[in-house]
Amino acid sequence: MFKQFSKQDSGDKSKVVALKTVDAAPPAPAPQKSDREDKELLKFLELKSKLHDELLERLNYSVIDKIEPENLRREVTALAREVLAEIKTPLRSDDFQRLVDELLHEVLGLGPLEPLLADPTINDILVNGHKQVFVERAGRLELTKTRFRDEKHLLRIIDKIVTRIGRRVDESVPWVDARLEDGSRVNAIIRPCAIDGPSMSIRKFSKMPYTMDRLIQAGALSEQAAGLLRGLVRARMNILISGGTGSGKTTMLNAMSASIGDHERIVTIEDAAELQLQQIHVVRLETRPPNPSGNGAVNQRDLVRNALRMRPDRIIVGEVRGAETFDMLQAMNTGHDGSMTTVHANSARDALGRVEQMVTTMGVDMPLSAIRSQIASGLHFVVQLLRLADGKRRVMSISEITGMEGDVVTMQDIFIFRKMGVSDDGEVLGEFIPTGIRPQAYDALVAAGVEDLLVGFNNNKGGR
Repeated sequence: MFKQFSKQDSGDKSKVVALKTVDAAPPAPAPQKSDREDKELLKFLELKSKLHDELLERLNYSVIDKIEPENLRREVTALAREVLAEIKTPLRSDDFQRLVDELLHEVLGLGPLEPLLADPTINDILVNGHKQVFVERAGRLELTKTRFRDEKHLLRIIDKIVTRIGRRVDESVPWVDARLEDGSRVNAIIRPCAIDGPSMSIRKFSKMPYTMDRLIQAGALSEQAAGLLRGLVRARMNILISGGTGSGKTTMLNAMSASIGDHERIVTIEDAAELQLQQIHVVRLETRPPNPSGNGAVNQRDLVRNALRMRPDRIIVGEVRGAETFDMLQAMNTGHDGSMTTVHANSARDALGRVEQMVTTMGVDMPLSAIRSQIASGLHFVVQLLRLADGKRRVMSISEITGMEGDVVTMQDIFIFRKMGVSDDGEVLGEFIPTGIRPQAYDALVAAGVEDLLVGFNNNKGGR
């Protein structure tokens, strides 16, 4: 497995720098704990760097995928012991095992990020340069002890991520959207746009996909509201999921899509594939950035147009950002009922305004009244999400689009989250309540056979 290694030039590698001591000098003051920890960490990173360089020289990458993990660990352990003996650097047992683990992470994974990726309590990993890594747990940010050796080390990890999916990042294109093998979303930006060095954010996906029941347990919405959402999906209503960054739009889209039947053909369209649909008949499409010469880009609008020719029962767009919004509305208005998408907006009303604004980016001279008519007839419900001050993600409203009054798209709230204050520990208090309005689409939902999910609506007056 390991290549032949020549030791004839190992004299330089075995040099040890001796620390000079002066007996007559007064004892130096004890360093602060944080300074001492930083020095120890830096020393450990330098040692790991030396061993990693040795691995790069000796390791035969052409057969690494064929080796059992335990055999690989034994080989790396033996190499580490050999090199440590050469440079006369003894380590305690726990430090040695940590060193071997991190070397394996460097070879097989994403180096210092691997323990964070394996931690199920972490939702986001935020790398601010090679010296600072934050994580988000339960909606709260905290600084970790994770460090990269230097900027070059961090750049190598970023390059390892993006090359796996055929993308690139360099000075000509200093930012990139990518994904990990488990679907986690990655965004990275490097110099010259990142002034203080490379920055990267990783939005992790749970290995156990969020279901509607898990969202109920987490307090994101009530059981009655969840029943309504399940009924809307089964009845093939067109749904827009709206919210700010990190509010849980994709999580909600995944949870709602679980109610789609296995007999339907689903086509998903995303910039970076992150949806985790559980159905057996799913076709996943992903955009492609331009090549180094600036050609070959495939955007979401191209994929939406192509999806219409793929005989889909439902089209799911991960997030609408531009002119593809018009094609999505056209699909919703021309027989592709049950389609869903997400959009960045701070309220349900703002979400409609954002959709209207993005349709105008087509460059086609279309009256606003015509655009709003398309929105009112194409979309049926808007689900608004918000990440509150305590870090928890909640559904703030489920609103029905009821039609047009003049040039205004009309809506009515079916469920709302009513805030009731903040507890002593900072938790936002409130309850998710029905407004008492029966949806206009109630009869259509009953005709679709989902009446058993519409708890509490059959006794309300109003509606069609």
